[in-house]
Order: sequence, then structure tokens, then C-alpha cells
Amino acid sequence: MNDANMDCLLLELKAIHPDICPISTDAVVVADWVRLKCRYGCRAYGKHLCCPPFAPSPEEMRRVVSEYQTAILARFQAEPGPGTDPEHIHHYLWDSIAHLHDTIYQLERRAFLMGYYKALGFYALPCALCEGCVAEEMQERGEGMNPLDVLKCRHKERMRPSMEGCGVDVFRTLENAGYHPQVIRSYTERVILFGMVLLE
Repeated sequence: MNDANMDCLLLELKAIHPDICPISTDAVVVADWVRLKCRYGCRAYGKHLCCPPFAPSPEEMRRVVSEYQTAILARFQAEPGPGTDPEHIHHYLWDSIAHLHDTIYQLERRAFLMGYYKALGFYALPCALCEGCVAEEMQERGEGMNPLDVLKCRHKERMRPSMEGCGVDVFRTLENAGYHPQVIRSYTERVILFGMVLLE
């Protein structure tokens, strides 16, 4: 991607969301341990079709990232939404998460329409496209699940996995890109979310 093309693309993408940063995919770190954080620590594990175990594995994500040279990171300041309990972060920040998901989809779509046909977006946190996911509903009914159940998603055309769900070490990736991520000790602190779009 030459500089003129990148400048034109960034101008178009910043019209959708001004807080974006182009990076080399060399900055994107994928690590096996990240998925364990999903499995042993996240209440949403297995409850969303874009989360593990349905999301691409770290091995697959490494192969995918290696097929790109450029990505953009999009930064979002999250605000409390309709949820009242910050310990349930997904609901507490629902509106901000939904905005991030919609924006990343729009950035991916704009890049695609500009000829970057490999554009592929990655969200943050569990999906917020539906109040309840098909996966969780199936589990509540006691139905068995398999990888092809992702086809049952109500928003298959817009659903994308999160970076962390695919094994991306978001902290290290952000540090490589020049950001200074901090561990949040209380949900009363400012929450910053990031999404990513791979471009080529």
C-alpha cells in the first residue's frame, strides 16, 4: 500500500471515526495464553458465537495476520450505559461496546468499498449485536453445540470476533503501536476500548 493510497484511505476512514492509528501488522502480537484468559476468567466464554471456543484459534489468527502488512487500531472512550453493576462489564458498557462494533464494521466496509477487499475487522469484548446470543439460548435449552452453529447467528454479516478472543495480546499490541494501556483497578476509572481492522 503506497503512501498516497494510505492517505486517501485514512481520510475516508477518519470521516467515520477520527481516532484511528495505522500500524504495521508486525506490531500485532498473538499469544496462546490469551485464550486461557477467556476460558478461565470471562463470564461470556462459550456464550457468544464470536467468542471462544467459536472464534478463530491463535494458530489461525497468526496465519491470518501474516497475510497482511497493515492494520488500523480504532480507539474508543467507553461510557456507562444501561447496566447498573460495573462488575458485569458487558452490560455496564453495553452502548459503548455496541458503538465500537458498529464502527469497526463501518470502517471495514468503507475500506472494502474503496478496493481493499481483504479488509477484516475485529471487535473488543463479547458481542453486543443482540440482547441474548443464540449460543447462550441453546445452552439454556440444554442443546449440544458444534463449530457450525456460528451459522445460526442472527447478524452473521456483521458479527466479528474480538481481538482477544482470537488470541491477540491487546496490551502488547497497543504498546507496540505507541499507546500506554493501563490495568483498570476499578470500573469507576476511565475505560478505553480498541478495535482493529486488517487492511490490504
